[in-house]
Amino acid sequence: MAKRKVSVDKRALNFLKTLTGIFGPSSFEGDVRSYFKKEVRGYSDKIWTCGLGSIIAQKKGTTNSPKIMIAGHMDEVGFMVRGITKNGYIKFNTIGGWWGHVVLGQKVLIRTRDGKEIVGVIGAKAPHVLSAEERKKVISPEKMFIDVGSYGDYNAPEKLGIRVGDPIVPLSDFHQLGDGKILLAKAWDNRIGVAVAIEVVKRLKGKRHPNTVFGVGTVQEEVGLRGAGTSAYEIAPDIGFAVDVTIAADTPGFEDSDFAEQCGKGPSISVMDGSLLPNTILRDFVIETAEKEKIPYQLGALARGGTDGGRIAMTRSGIPSLTLSVPSRYIHSHNSIIHYDDFENLVKLLVAVIKKLDRKTVDKIRNQA
Repeated sequence: MAKRKVSVDKRALNFLKTLTGIFGPSSFEGDVRSYFKKEVRGYSDKIWTCGLGSIIAQKKGTTNSPKIMIAGHMDEVGFMVRGITKNGYIKFNTIGGWWGHVVLGQKVLIRTRDGKEIVGVIGAKAPHVLSAEERKKVISPEKMFIDVGSYGDYNAPEKLGIRVGDPIVPLSDFHQLGDGKILLAKAWDNRIGVAVAIEVVKRLKGKRHPNTVFGVGTVQEEVGLRGAGTSAYEIAPDIGFAVDVTIAADTPGFEDSDFAEQCGKGPSISVMDGSLLPNTILRDFVIETAEKEKIPYQLGALARGGTDGGRIAMTRSGIPSLTLSVPSRYIHSHNSIIHYDDFENLVKLLVAVIKKLDRKTVDKIRNQA
């Protein structure tokens, strides 16, 4: 049997591997911001950071306006040291939403204030000592602890310089699965959105577009969509796109698997989520563009969960906004999965949309005419 040929751009693959591997929970996005700046340098006209920490890269087209914002949040879900027990175990708070089932027994990386990174494991009782009642329960993260190697009178956190307030992220490796297009890593939520924002800015270099584009890496999305609000206020865009992940319902156990998004079937165009009912003219414009350009897409409708799009939409007097997503399996865990083609097709879709967003088209969207 002939081996199936798979096309995955090596440059893009290395880019995604690097981006997902960076340490960056909410409020500790500095390394991601530095990488964002490095990648867009030479492709944008101006790069700056707003007061809360979001980074903005301006790419001017043939006119100063309309202004188009493309935002992906840089932060990942993680943890923070809240205390250290007298016998040297670390108690922690969650940063972002975690389910206890996916936390126990997992490896983590703790960063101290002097930049040292320390490996630990979230302790779990052996099944042999669990009572029948304990087996039925989901342990909440606030009752868990991290072991970094204490024993006897050796208090490892104290010796290693770990203090209250130090950030923690999942420790996970990047892998290509299956035919090579299925990508496993930590932090797809939402480094893939950051990757799209960067890649769109890059691919607009040398291309005519009747607007000015702002590629944005926002901060603190996982704890309240905070950076999207401050960066949108600063830019005052005419149109806003939030780029994020959405739930891939193509694994066992999903009631909506017959019609919800799947990995590899195209980027998702959101018709609603818990934070945003999008501008319908903008939504339909993006759908029509995808169909004309023959770019595969899916439609998403989440009842719960919000994105930066919800905060962008409510900035100043209101901004027509839409959330575009890459379907992902197992988000808010140590390891999640995306399909490379969904990333590539989302970049193509946004570039095609941007080329068509002139003043007349944007005024029609904004006026809902």
